[in-house]
Amino acid sequence: MSLPEIRTLHSCHAHFGWDSALAPVMTVTPGERVTIACRDAGDGQVDAAATHELMARLDPHRANPLTGPIHVDGAKPGDALVITIEEFAPSGFGWTGLIPGFGLLADQFPEPRLHLWNYDVSGSRPLAFNGIAEIPLAPFIGTIGTAPAAPGPHSVIPPRRVGGNMDIRDMRAGTVLWLPVEVEGALLSVGDTHAAQGDGEVCGTAIESAMDVSLKVDLLPGGAPRFPRYQTSGPRPGALERDGVVATTGIGPDLMAACRDAVSGMIDHLSRSMPAEDAYMLCSVAADLRVSEIVDAPNWVVSCAIPRVLFVDRASV
Repeated sequence: MSLPEIRTLHSCHAHFGWDSALAPVMTVTPGERVTIACRDAGDGQVDAAATHELMARLDPHRANPLTGPIHVDGAKPGDALVITIEEFAPSGFGWTGLIPGFGLLADQFPEPRLHLWNYDVSGSRPLAFNGIAEIPLAPFIGTIGTAPAAPGPHSVIPPRRVGGNMDIRDMRAGTVLWLPVEVEGALLSVGDTHAAQGDGEVCGTAIESAMDVSLKVDLLPGGAPRFPRYQTSGPRPGALERDGVVATTGIGPDLMAACRDAVSGMIDHLSRSMPAEDAYMLCSVAADLRVSEIVDAPNWVVSCAIPRVLFVDRASV
């Protein structure tokens, strides 16, 4: 049995903030499939000739362009959009950067830094990082959401009840996502696609990469979750922890401070064999930031863990 025809929404239909007043650029019916062409998070400002200094000159008004919005026939406030993520077509080029003033440790890393990635879109070869580590291709959607009911425009940077810039790396092929609908037609938009990322995206960027995303859009009348909910189709690919992890912790009464301490500890550890800036970017694309314990007041525990299998020289970690 053949799948129904899939339509394409091109990346020329981009906007830079959530706004229920935006006119939809496509209308779909529940059950329809669509391929959405997504620009990278820098809106094409970073190319193969880019240098470190560009990170200090990025136009913030062009951050995280979204393709859309898409009107879903019959969608009403209180409903849920049910999005099945089916497939990715990565571009083969991406970037990770330290943007002055942005990121978990922005105060510790004030200087711009850029790493460019050219990668095999088939995923058969990992993404090489300065001879230090090899990161498997793991594409996912960084930003996906519906329009908020409150009059806009609203910044695309913070995530919201209706989704948005959640940067959840489980938004990969096979995942089903339930998004609350707050306006007629839902007004779905998608962007900020990533080739790989660790949980936390601690430096503020992942492997930012333009790619096409194929989705199926369904509707659950009256089924809006309080916040986005998702279901994956299996374990995260790659069995990356088969050889264990190297991990650091942060412990204290403030979760944000504990997160900072855990990541700072990992950077200190890795800096024995690489520049601190590289260690910070590696944490953003490969380390998982985990709340390990939150019940033993007054102090909580956060762990920053990187799979050892990613390192070219495991003895160095």
